[in-house]
Amino acid sequence: QVQLVESGGGLVQAGGSLRLSCAASGRTFSSYAMGWFRQAPGKERAFVAAIRASGVITYYADSVKGRFTISRDNAKNTVYLQMNSLKPEDTAVYYCAAAPRPGTTAQAMVSGAVGYWGKGTLVTVSS
Repeated sequence: QVQLVESGGGLVQAGGSLRLSCAASGRTFSSYAMGWFRQAPGKERAFVAAIRASGVITYYADSVKGRFTISRDNAKNTVYLQMNSLKPEDTAVYYCAAAPRPGTTAQAMVSGAVGYWGKGTLVTVSS
């Protein structure tokens, strides 16, 4: 079982930056691919970024490439999402996600393979 708790959301002006954190429970965190998804008002939840268990390989949605960076610290059981050059269209609830099981690839998470969700943290970008 994996439990995920996000933090770091808030209100920021367009062009600003935020860093989201996701603290995970469990001794096998380093075996799971991790990711971030977001759900904007009136829209479905969508993939944002994913990172391999080892942290070497990452994937991003086209809409955030070059602006967002996903990273992880396996010693701290934490995954991060650094968000730069934020736009009003980035406004959403951001959810931390873990793969369904060790060995599930980060690439599979791009297609929605998620086993565990956090409760989400709200990011609001004002124009």
